[in-house]
Amino acid sequence: MLGAVAAGGAAAIGAGLYGVVVEPRRLGITRATLPVAGLPPALAGLRIGLASDLHHGASAPAGMLQAVTAALQSEAPDLFILAGDYVTWSDKQSVPPCASALETLRAPHGTFAALGNHDPEPTVKTEFEARGIRVLRDEHEDIDVRGEPVAVAGLKYWSRKAADVQRAFRGSRGFAILIAHDPRRLAQAAEVGVPLVLSGHTHGGQVVLPGLGAPAAARFPVVHGPARRGGTTIFVSRGVGTVVLPIRINCAPEVVILTLARG
Repeated sequence: MLGAVAAGGAAAIGAGLYGVVVEPRRLGITRATLPVAGLPPALAGLRIGLASDLHHGASAPAGMLQAVTAALQSEAPDLFILAGDYVTWSDKQSVPPCASALETLRAPHGTFAALGNHDPEPTVKTEFEARGIRVLRDEHEDIDVRGEPVAVAGLKYWSRKAADVQRAFRGSRGFAILIAHDPRRLAQAAEVGVPLVLSGHTHGGQVVLPGLGAPAAARFPVVHGPARRGGTTIFVSRGVGTVVLPIRINCAPEVVILTLARG
């Protein structure tokens, strides 16, 4: 009996050490084809590089930002989407080095960012936009992709009503892409008919228990990956960094390359 308890304790300690020391550094590239209802034919095959929840700062593994940008750039997508929480607990000092690393991202149709609940909004907007990264706060930007008009909008974390989504796209034209840090905004996006939402915030749960899944999943319509509500498709990244506890178990950090498909 005591031997079984000791073995169980050792296994728990080993899993905890792995979750703190190893898995948070195992950055991978997730490649997925994402069917989207009403996708214009010209946008089929469009490739989007998605990153979220960098949480750059004192607790971030050394070199992780550089690994993120290198992994994304190696895939040469058509545009980059950054889905918030670039630093932790409004750490303004960590914003400039984060912005400098992300400045290296280059795509034909640009880099667009929304803000998360940890981001000091004015500082992020100033530092990112000085480096060519468009920060969207309840607003959109119209771009032309393969001759097709596309509106990329970003929602503030605290904007939670369907009317906020509508305001972000007011005056827009063409196919709509919403960057919403919190995937719970899927409900509002579906209410107003936005076809595509890109999110983070969940960290994939950070800890995924065998046979049980992520305890955090109870709070969100989807904790990681694709989902659909009505005519609205969402993809949620499990992100890069950690928060509260510097641990990931069965939930390695990721950057995402999405290829849009009609459907």
